[in-house]
Parts: sequence; structure tokens; C-alpha cells
Amino acid sequence: MKARQPRRVWVGTAAVICVVGLAAFGARRMWRVQAAENLPSAPARKGEFLVLVRVRGEITAQRSVQLAAPLNVPDLRIVWLATPGSVVKAGEPVIRFDPSSARQQQDEKKAALQQAQSGLEQALAQARITAEQDKRDLAAARYQVERARLEASKQAIVSVIQGEESKIDLSSAEEKLRVQEATVNLHQKSDQGKVASLTSQRDKAKVELDLTAERLGKMEIKAPLTGLVTYLNNNSQGWMNAQPFKVGDRAWPGGGIAEIPDLNTLQLEGKVEEVERGRIAVGQDVRIRVDALPEKPLTGKLIGISPLAEQNWEWPPTRNFRAYAHIDPPDSRLRPGMNGSLDIIVSRIPAAISIPAKAVYTSNGKPVAYVGDKGRWRRVEVEIIARNPDELAVRGVEGGQMVALTEPEMAGARK
Repeated sequence: MKARQPRRVWVGTAAVICVVGLAAFGARRMWRVQAAENLPSAPARKGEFLVLVRVRGEITAQRSVQLAAPLNVPDLRIVWLATPGSVVKAGEPVIRFDPSSARQQQDEKKAALQQAQSGLEQALAQARITAEQDKRDLAAARYQVERARLEASKQAIVSVIQGEESKIDLSSAEEKLRVQEATVNLHQKSDQGKVASLTSQRDKAKVELDLTAERLGKMEIKAPLTGLVTYLNNNSQGWMNAQPFKVGDRAWPGGGIAEIPDLNTLQLEGKVEEVERGRIAVGQDVRIRVDALPEKPLTGKLIGISPLAEQNWEWPPTRNFRAYAHIDPPDSRLRPGMNGSLDIIVSRIPAAISIPAKAVYTSNGKPVAYVGDKGRWRRVEVEIIARNPDELAVRGVEGGQMVALTEPEMAGARK
């Protein structure tokens, strides 16, 4: 009996060890299955793969009109502005200035014009009176000359003394006629000069009145096109304290006040890094995603690339090229200044297997992916054919297979 007891102990111990081992094996297998189920994953997609160049940018307008304060108009004070950010139609008022000073000047110029016109009319009337009087005086002088000439012609039948007197009278009459003719000519020249001067004053007053009326018409600035109203900064208090123009501000003649971008010409302007410049070309298709409208993917084409690189003064310094993409069709919710991303489609690979970029890892210097296989993750080597910021086109994975988005070994280590 004593010999059998140790054997029973060993058998019992062995049985316990077997049970514990089976439990551990089952727990480990269950943990692996659970880990395989809990890891984030995504299916490998078979279809067209887009090779992209992704850049950041903002919405701008190809066509934009700046509204400036009128020239040659003093004392411009803003009394009304259209609501900032509102859409105005062509011909609608955007800015109004205080017209009181211009209206006062207009009243003064009207009075000056009326006075000048009255003075001119008086001068013309006086000139006509003087001309009529001169005409009569000249006729009388000519009559006296003819009469004296007639008396002088009787010299043969009158006495010598009377003949000499007639000659003297004729000379005197002729002299008076010459004086009268000179007086008439002087009156004509004087009246012409006076009328010309008053006419010039009248014309000047009329020009000033027209100028004042023109200034008064410039007290309201209307939108030349339909678009979005944005107001420029008022730098009259220095650029550090600059704020957008508001009611009550004074404007400099010719200075910009507002800008109206044409919403029908919106585009996305992005900055392409120097190393990517050779991969893009005008006419390539683009995909646009605006940060403010993430649910609305947009399409378009690349319509322009700046010929010169621009220096970026950030650190480390880089050189970028500006690229412009037309949005087709435009969305009515888009506004200039909105930020977004621009995916320029460089090429297309048909019937490619693509997986998320974060599903590829490195093992022994080679790219690998973890493929779901019967509740476990199986590591496979992959060959990268092409890449874009979100996906990789690979060989070594079949379409529809699930790939892990987190490396299983790292997930196990965290557990």
C-alpha cells in the first residue's frame, strides 16, 4: 500500500500539470483569436490606384475687383457699409460716404454760377446799349462831315472868308468823325473783353459746379460685379493697429477700402515642394477637399503652375511653386480664404491591390504586412509598386484580405 501511494501522487501531479497545460494552451489560443479580432484592420482593395501629389492651400478667386475711394474728393467719411461677408449683386451699393460737405459746396457753386451768369447778362445788355449809342453818334458825325463837305463845295460862289470857314468846319467834322470811330472801336474792344472775362468766370463756375456734382455722385460706390464683400485693413493708425474699415472711418482718395472676389472664378491655390515640381503638369485631374466641407469632395483640373519658385522663410527654409486648380463644379458654400488639400493625380494604375499606408511595416529591412488567416495574423512580405499619402499599391496581398493596421507583436507587447 505504501508503494502505491507515491505512484498515485505522481499520477495526480501529472494530471494536474496536463490540465494546467491544456488550460494555458486554450487561454493562449483564445487570447490570440481575441487579439486578432480586436486589432484594427482594413480590407485590401483591388481597383484603380491613384498616384498623387498632395499639397495644402487655400481657396482664392481668379478674378477680384478692389473698390477704392474716389480721387479728387476731399473729406471722405464712411457713413454706411454693406455687411462684411455678404454677397452683393452687380450695381448694388457697397460703400456710402458723408455727402453733406459736397452738397454744401454744390449750393455754393450754384450761387457762384448764378452770379456769374447774371453779371454776364448785364455786361451783354450794356454792350448792346453802348453799341446802339455809338452807332447813332457815328451816324451823326458822318452827317456833319457830309454837311461840311457840301458847304465847302460852295467856295466858288461865296466869299473867300466863308470858303475858309467851310474848310475849317469840314476839317473839324472829319476829326470828330475819326474820334467817334476810334471811340466806337474802343467801346467794342472793351465790351468784348468784359464779356469774354465774364464768360470765362461763368464757364469756370459751371465746371466747378459739374465737378461738385460729380463728387456728389461718387459718394456712393456700387459693386461692379456679383461677389462676396471683404473689407481691407485701415492702416491710418499704423499697420500694427490696422483693422478692417468700418462706419465712421475716413478714407484717403484713391485708397483701397473693399474687395469683391468673383465667386464664379474660385480656385484652390497650393504650394508644391520643389522636389515634386517635375511630377505635375497643367491639365492633370485633381481632387480637392476643403477643411470646412469635409463631407463634400470636389474635383477639377490643374490650370496653372508658377514658373518661378518662391522662398519660404520658415525653418528649415524651402522653395515652393504655386499651383492653381480650377474647381468644377463650384460649390455655393465655398468662400475665399478657406483652407483645404489638393491631390494632384500624377498617374493611374488599373487593377492594383492597395492597402492603407500604415498597414505596411519593416522587418529585416523589408516591407511586410500582416494578413488575417483563420483568426491569426500572418506576416507576409510585400512589394511596393506605388504610393500616395494614404495608400500603397503592393504585390503579395490578395484583394479582399484583411490587413492589420497595428503591428500584432507591438499589440502583444502592450498587453
